[in-house]
Amino acid sequence: MTTEVKNLKAKETTRSKVQQQVVDSLKKRHRQEKLFRNAGITAVSISLMLVVLLFLNIFSKGLPAFWQHAIKLDIYFDPAIVKIAEKPVQLADESDNEFRQRDLEWRSSVGMVNFNRLIVAGLEKVIPDASQHRRDLQRIVTSGERFAIRDLVIADPSIIGTTQSLFLLTDANIDVWLKGNIDRTLSDAQQQLSPKVREWVEMLKEQGVIQNRFSFALFMNADSRSSLASAGLAGAFMGSLYMMLVVIVLAVPMGVAAAVYLEEFAPKNKITDIVEVNINNLAAVPSIVFGLLGASIFIGWFNLPISAPVVGGLVLTLMTLPTVIIATRSTLKAIPPSIRQAALGLGASKSQAVFHHVLPLAIPGILTGSIIGVAQALGESAPLLLIGMKSFVASIPSSAMEQSTALPVQIYLWQGNELRNFFEARTSAAIIVLLALMLSLNSLAIWLRKRYEVRW
Repeated sequence: MTTEVKNLKAKETTRSKVQQQVVDSLKKRHRQEKLFRNAGITAVSISLMLVVLLFLNIFSKGLPAFWQHAIKLDIYFDPAIVKIAEKPVQLADESDNEFRQRDLEWRSSVGMVNFNRLIVAGLEKVIPDASQHRRDLQRIVTSGERFAIRDLVIADPSIIGTTQSLFLLTDANIDVWLKGNIDRTLSDAQQQLSPKVREWVEMLKEQGVIQNRFSFALFMNADSRSSLASAGLAGAFMGSLYMMLVVIVLAVPMGVAAAVYLEEFAPKNKITDIVEVNINNLAAVPSIVFGLLGASIFIGWFNLPISAPVVGGLVLTLMTLPTVIIATRSTLKAIPPSIRQAALGLGASKSQAVFHHVLPLAIPGILTGSIIGVAQALGESAPLLLIGMKSFVASIPSSAMEQSTALPVQIYLWQGNELRNFFEARTSAAIIVLLALMLSLNSLAIWLRKRYEVRW
């Protein structure tokens, strides 16, 4: 009995030790799991906090740039100053080329008019002692507004001899001064504006002649170096639009076709294995390498124009193709094999099974991958710098073959501008526009995915 009791006690002791080990092990695992969960929550929280701080910083700096100070003036289109011939009208026996030539000559003659005199005359009506400080007077309205007045005359010559109430953009230094982005305690020698101009500006602001209005110029004008206040994003926006059209037309069909062939029709051998490995490697190649390739091939060999959206679109197409192919192949792999087997079992050919059954089911994933690839290309700047799209372009391109820049490159150019107080906000505003476009594309991808998922 004594031996049996000892054995039972030994077994109970061993069992209790094992149980204790199990309990300790469970506690340790639960503790590790809790630590891991807390670490994950902390990492996500820190990431979200950094993203929120980034967006708050961008929006706090960029939103004020969507409003810009303008001065309201009554401009009298004096016939003694605006001396131009009547606007040409195409004659019955005149060819289109002849009419365009006459119209171009007439526009050139309008451009020779000194429209600054009209602006100065308008300023003299609202500033009492303006005639005594004419040099300071010309610092109030940005120089690019004379072209806006010229365009009004070209569009409607009948305004000559009439008085028009217009809002004209103030100089960039005045906009910065009124927004408080300049240290007003600096001495007069360190200020960009003379004491007289500052006095006038404060007076006109108080009287409501100068108002902070929504800046349509930011969206309607191209970039400008002579009239910084008139600089806008229209040229860069159109350049990005043309490039995205090239990417959509080339990268999406080619990428989807290549993915369908590789996944559904290509034989499994060493050649296809090498192709698949190279596609995966291309997706990881730095974007600047594609810029070097584009500059060498499209500009060096094919002699395409430098800084043209078509070249940028071709370079971004090369960069986007691997992303579209990989996303499409992943979507095709996710389609159940039973779909293919059922189609083949009912007598469909291989092509019919793929294009009539598999591909329609894969449309949501294909669209999502393609749009995300296009959105990624929209934000690229490194390859565009190497094909000359960092050059200053003061016009809005009318085709993909004309010189242009792009939104990411425009952000890069504005960030390095000397007038930091003015263009720092404009840079953030351009980033907001770019983010809005990218978020719109991603939202479109989500909407299309949901729509086709419901349909199928």
